[in-house]
Amino acid sequence: MTRRLVTLLTLLPACALATPDGTPFATLNTVRPATVEANWTRMKMPDGGRTAFASVSYLVAYDDDWGFGPGFYGTAKGNYGGIFTVGFTGQRRWRLNSSTHLAASLYVGAGGGLSNSTMRFGGGLMLRPELSLRTENGGWYTGVGISQIRFPSGNVKSGVGLAFTVGRAMDFASFPPSDAGKPARAGRRSGLGFDEIALTGGIEKPRASSRTRTGKPYAGKVGKAGADLRQYVADGSWWGFEAAGAAKGGVDGYMEVLGQIGQDWAPFGTPALRIGGQLGAGLGGGGDVDTGNGWLLRAGPTLRWITPWGPTVRVDAGITHAPSGSYSAPFVRAVLAMPLDRTPRLIENDPGGTVRVQQLGASVMHLPRVRFKDGRQESVSHLAVNMSREFSPRVYGTAQAGSAAVGSAGAYSFGLFGLGVQSAPLWGRTRVGAEWLVGAAGGGGVKVGGGAVTQAEVWAQWELAERLRLRAGVGQFRTIRGGDQSTPLTHLQLSYALGVLQR
Repeated sequence: MTRRLVTLLTLLPACALATPDGTPFATLNTVRPATVEANWTRMKMPDGGRTAFASVSYLVAYDDDWGFGPGFYGTAKGNYGGIFTVGFTGQRRWRLNSSTHLAASLYVGAGGGLSNSTMRFGGGLMLRPELSLRTENGGWYTGVGISQIRFPSGNVKSGVGLAFTVGRAMDFASFPPSDAGKPARAGRRSGLGFDEIALTGGIEKPRASSRTRTGKPYAGKVGKAGADLRQYVADGSWWGFEAAGAAKGGVDGYMEVLGQIGQDWAPFGTPALRIGGQLGAGLGGGGDVDTGNGWLLRAGPTLRWITPWGPTVRVDAGITHAPSGSYSAPFVRAVLAMPLDRTPRLIENDPGGTVRVQQLGASVMHLPRVRFKDGRQESVSHLAVNMSREFSPRVYGTAQAGSAAVGSAGAYSFGLFGLGVQSAPLWGRTRVGAEWLVGAAGGGGVKVGGGAVTQAEVWAQWELAERLRLRAGVGQFRTIRGGDQSTPLTHLQLSYALGVLQR
């Protein structure tokens, strides 16, 4: 985060400055330092057991010293698989010499899991301050420091202890949001750098050896809904991240986050139809699913069809296995993927594309009438990470992931994705719009049936600065099947806007 912000306006060759008909190309105007950072934090739980939280955060430089970004924490040791939080990290760095820096961080998130009479997460708010010393080697760095994890409204709190860090420095390139709709070339990926975003839905059938945390065998199937992001590093070779939650089968509150790699080939003589395989590893648990310490492994074949219209349709199959738990299940799922970018080419050979606006932000949502399984009804506030991306000037895709932070629903989490429509700018810097999302939710004693939920909202958005957006909305949240849950909501969102290339 300590490298200078780089301006690229002078770096593009003359041949990249206009289309064949003379229309000027939009240009990447800034490259900000960014980093992907992983942490490992040990702690003792209130019931006497020991665990460790593993995390992944993505931080983008605000200036030469400060970085901010979303992060995810999950338990990865002991018999505590299923404790998750989602939130944001702010980090200040001080350069000590050419290969060493000191970092002070504060993570603010929400979540929980596996609550019982001796272990309570309260409303779900989690704080994790850290002070660490890092040593750099090329684009990588490692660090050791002190940190503390605490849920202020519950009794889950660690002492001040050692924390370990591994990070990878990279760049975050973007166009000005005001260039939306213009033709552009980049010669590199823009924004988060992923080539594809996908919506997933499928079924798992737990094997006879699978058990709940109370020792009961599973009867029936588990339905899941989620999303994934991919980057293609070569023809058919890719890596990415996947997140999903239970949407059917009586295990509401189950959640999983995995990193994945894969390869596919075109054996039928057409590059549009491809067969391959994928491997994944990550964390999962909750919903009374016995994943032991939380680690999950996944492997299986894939069939991918790249349609002539741009989207990709996939069918994935395989096995999900918890090595230290009592859960193993074959699965099959259908996937619809939308293109975001593609493997970069030399700018002279890049046919270019169109600049679209993408927003990354933080949300606070208040639900005044949330129903719980024990019959009570209370207000709950959520903290969420959100992302939206324009497909055209009036239509956009959007996704949210978050957890309860205020109230008594600690360990409640959700993941939603959907489509929205928006107006042209009104009264200068104001827009209005509406969106509809579906997804999975559960945990914290909240009544959500099998876990499939939906949310609809109307909103107004104000442009506070060139890249800063403030949005306020009202809507309704409810379960898809039955009347288990239906509550109005109010939503306040602060987002960072950037221009990305749609090719």
